[in-house]
Amino acid sequence: MLHIGCHLSISKGFAHIGKEALSIKADTFQFFTRNPQGGKAKEIDLADAARFRALASENHFAPVVAHAPYTLNPCSDNPQTREFAEMVFADDLRRMEYIPHNYYNFHPGSHVGQGAAAGIAMIIDLLNRILMPEQNTIVLLETMSGKGSEVGRSFEELAEIRAGVKLKDKLGVCLDTCHVFAAGYDIVNNLDGVMSEFDKIIGLQHLKAVHLNDS
Repeated sequence: MLHIGCHLSISKGFAHIGKEALSIKADTFQFFTRNPQGGKAKEIDLADAARFRALASENHFAPVVAHAPYTLNPCSDNPQTREFAEMVFADDLRRMEYIPHNYYNFHPGSHVGQGAAAGIAMIIDLLNRILMPEQNTIVLLETMSGKGSEVGRSFEELAEIRAGVKLKDKLGVCLDTCHVFAAGYDIVNNLDGVMSEFDKIIGLQHLKAVHLNDS
């Protein structure tokens, strides 16, 4: 079954955003966990989260997608930047447990000249420290365009990250159409071929969400 939604503001709470999704006939949505440029997140309103869980169950919502702030860079050459990424990542996963069985999507980061191999190793290290067997949220690696020193520009790089993560059942992929097109995958003229390549390298069973964007 195809589930379609869009990015919505979480500023008025989970119950409100759920009703807003229903008003546009969506059965899923994406939201930022906090200001996309970073910063402290609002505390979870337990009653609001409970109202959303009831609404989502009653209306048969598909998993919703929480998007990490853009400032996360777990493979930075700056230790403080990596520490910030880990702190925000862990806090967001803790908060996501109030609306369980959903997705947390993040940009793998930029290696800033250290090399893709070093960047991949740092991302694996972060995920192996943060992912827990008891968590209900699946973390999604987003496909990237390869701008600058971005990690995740190819299916092979994402597969390498998955290979190094111990709790693989807690890790999926979000395919961003703008990013993969910019990275050189011809989804306009050869979508079936690109998806066949994705299946061969990563596995379609690990594709949990799609960002349907123009380029």
